[in-house]
Amino acid sequence: MEKAINGTMIYYYIVCKRKLWYFFHNIQMEQENENVKIGKILDEESYRREEKHITIDNVISIDYIKQKGILHEVKKSRKIEEAGIWQVKYYLYYLKQKGVTDIKAKIDYPLLRQTLDVELTLEDEVEIEHMLDGIKKVVSEKIPNIPDKIKICKSCAYYDLCYI
Repeated sequence: MEKAINGTMIYYYIVCKRKLWYFFHNIQMEQENENVKIGKILDEESYRREEKHITIDNVISIDYIKQKGILHEVKKSRKIEEAGIWQVKYYLYYLKQKGVTDIKAKIDYPLLRQTLDVELTLEDEVEIEHMLDGIKKVVSEKIPNIPDKIKICKSCAYYDLCYI
């Protein structure tokens, strides 16, 4: 595995391992997806006064940092909240590996006018290390796994590739 594991890969590992495989192997289906377009507009229009898209080592991309020690991730909805939480925990984990400690995170849902506080525990760090091993295994496969059809598949950019 040559690519560094990024936050999107953590997110896809939770959501769909097949989508992770496609993403890792540069099979892109999201350019024309309506949900992705809405997310990009939301990203552009929300929190305009903040310095956005803080990229570290070309591995993690933090949506913005408003206060010292609190990083923010912007999400459209809570539909796949667990994946978003683990993505943000991975950012905290990655920064901790770089020596940055005493930081917290928030997930912002501007359309819902809600936020969710996220912290990294020692148990989370162990789980992330398991995820990293799992991601390496998924992306090293010659072909993607057989998809598990779940509720969110209908709105996925990769739906046609998986089921048609």
